[in-house]
Amino acid sequence: MSGYLPVFIFAVLIVGFAVGSLAVAWLLRPHRPDAVKQMNYECGAEPVGPAWVQFPVGFYLVALVFIVFDALAVFLIPWTLVLRAGGMPAFWVMAAFIGIIGLGWLYAYREGVLEWK
Repeated sequence: MSGYLPVFIFAVLIVGFAVGSLAVAWLLRPHRPDAVKQMNYECGAEPVGPAWVQFPVGFYLVALVFIVFDALAVFLIPWTLVLRAGGMPAFWVMAAFIGIIGLGWLYAYREGVLEWK
């Protein structure tokens, strides 16, 4: 338990600092509501339409495919640095991982997710 005591102390300090900073900022902030300040702002132009616009589902699907390939890059780059130490088993594990990612890309391609309409 004594090995985790410094970690616990740091965690308490971090949470305390975050909560304390937000509380002080909330107490010291100027609160002057104004109709102009509460308007939507879009690059100096008057906003057109409501602020809540529903995006097409294709946007979210492309974002999910991007996250999958971002995860591939996160795992692939460190793997290349330790490939020699891992040997052939490490190579085949990464080949299987890339194969699964490739199947995901093939599924997204066949479903038309990557075609922006």
